[in-house]
Amino acid sequence: MARLILLGAGAARSPRFAPAGLLVEYGHTRVGIDGGAGSEPPGTADAWLVRDDAPHPDLLRIARETGMCEPAVAPFRHGPLRVDPLPVGEGLYGYRIAAGHHTAVWAPEHTAFPHWAEGAELVFSGPGAGIAETAEAARRLTVRRLVFVLLDETVSGMLDAGEDPPFGEWGEEGGRYRM
Repeated sequence: MARLILLGAGAARSPRFAPAGLLVEYGHTRVGIDGGAGSEPPGTADAWLVRDDAPHPDLLRIARETGMCEPAVAPFRHGPLRVDPLPVGEGLYGYRIAAGHHTAVWAPEHTAFPHWAEGAELVFSGPGAGIAETAEAARRLTVRRLVFVLLDETVSGMLDAGEDPPFGEWGEEGGRYRM
């Protein structure tokens, strides 16, 4: 069974949340996905996967300082753990994470909710076109559990008011999830 730890849940330059990042742990294997200062994967990670091929000077600096591998858009395989980049928009990728028969999806940014998330046990998604639209798409694609990440000031207002999304839940930094 894989354990997924939400390292950060925020949008770029969010004053309230660390940058959205995920750590996938499967046995002794660790794969970091996205993140940044304050939500980078540990230096012992076997890979650091990111959403786009754009230069990431801050991430490269963190990788050099910690001795970690450089961030890249790439597939990762180790035994039954498979992490595959799949398109979510122009030059953007999400990741389908599979461990045996269990599946999770990391798709914080997308132009449309990814069809390849269909039937996933767990999906980490940004609001995309909107919270209600993303929640409805996840329901339609029979996603079992939806966790919203890339939280920003709009979502902060909803959180402060105690509002829940119509389907799913808000991501919690440090939150631990199983698949």
